[in-house]
Amino acid sequence: HTLVGLQPLCQDDERSALLQFKQRLTVVQCSFDDYSSAYPKVASWSQEEENSDCCSWDGIKCNEDTGHVIRLDLTSSCLYGSINSSGSLFQLVHLEWLVLSNNHFNFSEIPSEIKNLSRLTALSLSHSSFSGQIPAELLELSKLESLDISFNNFHLKLQNPSLANLADKLANLKVLHLGQVNIASTVPHALANLSSLFFLSLTDCLLQGEFPAKIFQLPELAFLTLTYNHYLTGYLPEFHNSSVLVDLRLSHTRFSGKIPDSIENLESLYSLGIRGCSFSGKLPLSLGNLTKLNHLYLSGNDFSGELPASLGKLSSLKTLEIILCNFSGKVPDSLGNLTQLNSLLGASGSAENLFI
Repeated sequence: HTLVGLQPLCQDDERSALLQFKQRLTVVQCSFDDYSSAYPKVASWSQEEENSDCCSWDGIKCNEDTGHVIRLDLTSSCLYGSINSSGSLFQLVHLEWLVLSNNHFNFSEIPSEIKNLSRLTALSLSHSSFSGQIPAELLELSKLESLDISFNNFHLKLQNPSLANLADKLANLKVLHLGQVNIASTVPHALANLSSLFFLSLTDCLLQGEFPAKIFQLPELAFLTLTYNHYLTGYLPEFHNSSVLVDLRLSHTRFSGKIPDSIENLESLYSLGIRGCSFSGKLPLSLGNLTKLNHLYLSGNDFSGELPASLGKLSSLKTLEIILCNFSGKVPDSLGNLTQLNSLLGASGSAENLFI
């Protein structure tokens, strides 16, 4: 009998699957400048008897009762090589978390066998050199709450299945990061049905058409990034004071119209980026009520009128960009109250009224 308090050792078949996965990949010289914590986690994986409990290996967490591997986190592990459909990774059917970010998988396609990992709640394959069309089988992972397949250098496509299919199938998503995935479609209204969504990034996805304004009203949405979709149009809706938006980034899209007075209802807003859009009209005085705002990027829009003196109430503001905005008049004296400001970049539409 086992002693009380002893955790079970890992399962033999899962240990074998992990070692086989390691064997198919090469550990390369870690050269991730941006990931200073990079190190080869699989170096601790071995068959030697004194280290045979895979639950104690780097990057692995097991269920304390069953010994099944439930988390595999190989972020920044200096791995190189292809992942194919016969890969032993897909035998780890008890996995709930799979994180392979910041490695180089040699432009492998995501195998359809990903569907075997039906317990997954979190999947991250970002910055990992995957390519090809995202398989329909990935959308069968109905328990997914976090999906990050961003920044694979436009090599991944989400076209058939589409973003609309994904929104229909993965109803429990809280985090969806699709930055630089080649989507090349309109934004489906079905995204507005993802009522648990907390983080949505669709940066640089070749999106087009009008962005559904209802998505701004998602009750849990705190982070929304749509930047660098040069053919995406849209406007800002009336905001309710129930909004929990913290970070809103729309820069380098074709969003237009006025900034609504109700922007003041975004009481949690920390950063607002609308650089290089087509917004117009006067800036609302109510913008000055966003007391938590740290970063405000307004450059490259077609505003009119003067910069409102109420911006001097933004006591937390650290960054203010107002270059090429067509503001008239002078910089309000009240901006002198912004004692936290460490970056001010701006000039009005006329040469004699420099804002710097």
